[in-house]
Amino acid sequence: MTVHSIESAPVHLGLGAKALPQPAMTGMQWYADYEARTASDGAEGRLVAQFRFDAPWTMWEMHPHGDELVLCLAGRMTLHQQAPDGTTTALELGPGDYAVNGPGVWHTADVSGEATALFITAGQGTEHRPR
Repeated sequence: MTVHSIESAPVHLGLGAKALPQPAMTGMQWYADYEARTASDGAEGRLVAQFRFDAPWTMWEMHPHGDELVLCLAGRMTLHQQAPDGTTTALELGPGDYAVNGPGVWHTADVSGEATALFITAGQGTEHRPR
């Protein structure tokens, strides 16, 4: 057994109820490498990661093949969602609150102060665009 920090080294939940520790995140290329490493799990694989924010996100993202759970652990954040039909929603999350980004929903977040959130993501095919 080994201890890992979810803040620096996420975990992949894969087929067969497997939990596979991942290498430390090193930037956007990490996501492409992750998708290649876990491709055999298809849309059923999930990435579990924790992030701490002290500024609004600089981009939007969208997961086309499944839901993403966003669980606020500390602080407050505003999760902005844009559905495929163009409707928008702003959700205020505090500690213990969660929201779901459905497949195809573009999302970004604002924080004032600092916030920490845990993400459980169907990451296959994730797309990003500037905010």
